[in-house]
Amino acid sequence: MITDPKNDAPRPPHPRQQQEMPGETSAMRPRPDHGEESYKGSGRLRDRKAIITGADSGIGRAVAIAFAREGADILFAYCEEDADAEETADWIRKAGRKAVPVRSDIKDPKQCERLIDQAAEQLGGIDILVNNAAHQATFTSIEEITDEEWDVTFRTNVYGMFYLCRAAIPQMKPGSAIINTSSINAKDPSPELLAYATTKGAIANFTAGLAGLVAEKGIRVNAVAPGPIWTPLIPSTMPADHVEKFGANTPLGRPGQPAELAPIYVMLASHESSYVTGALVPVTGGRPML
Repeated sequence: MITDPKNDAPRPPHPRQQQEMPGETSAMRPRPDHGEESYKGSGRLRDRKAIITGADSGIGRAVAIAFAREGADILFAYCEEDADAEETADWIRKAGRKAVPVRSDIKDPKQCERLIDQAAEQLGGIDILVNNAAHQATFTSIEEITDEEWDVTFRTNVYGMFYLCRAAIPQMKPGSAIINTSSINAKDPSPELLAYATTKGAIANFTAGLAGLVAEKGIRVNAVAPGPIWTPLIPSTMPADHVEKFGANTPLGRPGQPAELAPIYVMLASHESSYVTGALVPVTGGRPML
């Protein structure tokens, strides 16, 4: 059935709400759609072994559900939201696939190395690495951004991605895929997200460079650039008035749901995109990435 994309998901104004960082899915109104009831798999990732960071909620959970329904076994890392992580694991298992949730701090290179070793041991290999975990916070002036805040943003968003790629690539075979999560902020930075936006630009550049570096190994590297997506990051890192109108600045007039990104990650992970590497794929509700 054909539907109007402007009305495929809730439109602002949203209920005014705020949470403590990093936020919980269960407290969000409306609750995000991760494809729990809608995503239908067709075996496009059958028996592949995937690592996904930040998959307890948001985009990461949607990707985990889609990958599982496409036939992949999954080790996923999360920071501290145990209840959300167990819910993601349940959805993976309901799809008949292996779920290995691991509470881990990807800012630490040793923990990243352990994640890769765990995946190789418990899944039997590594075919797909999705670097999705992120930290963001809102500031109205550069003076508010402390050294610690700048450091944690870069260590979570950029260093963790680097550590995981460095550890995973020696264990990946030709045909493997790495997918990084950048943002529309890579090209159109929100001033109040200065630290976060800077890291997302770095991720886009890292993706293009790494794609060239590992092409001879037969490993593809791409990035997805989401626009405004309805995840726990929003009510936990933005003022209530921003949350209320979140996504209204897109041509489609609403934020995207995590489920609306999952098919892009599936495509980039599958052999269907065998000639796609070094790409930055926008999913922005119509906002241009210049």
